[in-house]
Amino acid sequence: MGKYGFLAILASVGAIALLAFGLVAKGGPSIAVGEEAPAASVERLGGDGEASIADHQGKWVLLNFWASWCEPCRDEAPAIEEFARKNSDDLVVVGMNSRDLTPDAEKFAHEYGLSYELLHDGDGEQMDSYNVKGLPESFLINPDGDIALIYRGPVDAEILRQSFEPLIEAKS
Repeated sequence: MGKYGFLAILASVGAIALLAFGLVAKGGPSIAVGEEAPAASVERLGGDGEASIADHQGKWVLLNFWASWCEPCRDEAPAIEEFARKNSDDLVVVGMNSRDLTPDAEKFAHEYGLSYELLHDGDGEQMDSYNVKGLPESFLINPDGDIALIYRGPVDAEILRQSFEPLIEAKS
C-alpha cells in the first residue's frame, strides 16, 4: 500500500470515528446534580405501553443509558443487573436503550437476563434531554425526582457500591 492509500484509510477511519461520536455525543442544555430529572413518557422495550421516570416518584431511580452496539454497555450489564436485584427494596433501575434497533436491544436484554424496567429511546430524544455525552451513562435520581449523581462511563460492582449505595442508604 502506498503513502496515499494509507492516508485514505486513515482519513476514512477518522471520518467514521467522528460520525460515531456525533451519534452519541450531542451538545445541549447541560443537566446537573440537584436539577429535576426530565420525565417524558417513553415506549417500553417490547412495546408494552409507555413509562416515565415520574412513575417512580418517591423512590430512588438508577437510570442507565445503553445500547446493544456499545461494548462498555455489555461490560457493565451484569453489574447493573446484580445491583438492581440486591437493592430492589430501596431502588428502581430503569435501562434506557438509546439510538438502537428494537430487535438488537431485545436480544441484548435477553442475553444478559435484564429483569429491570427497560425503555426504548430509539431516536435519542431522551439522551438529548439528559445531555448524555456518550454511552453508557448513569443517573441516580432521588425520591423527589432530582438528580443526585451523574456517572459518565461504564460502572462495575465497585463503582456502584462506592458511589451509588452511600447516597441511597444515607437518604432512604
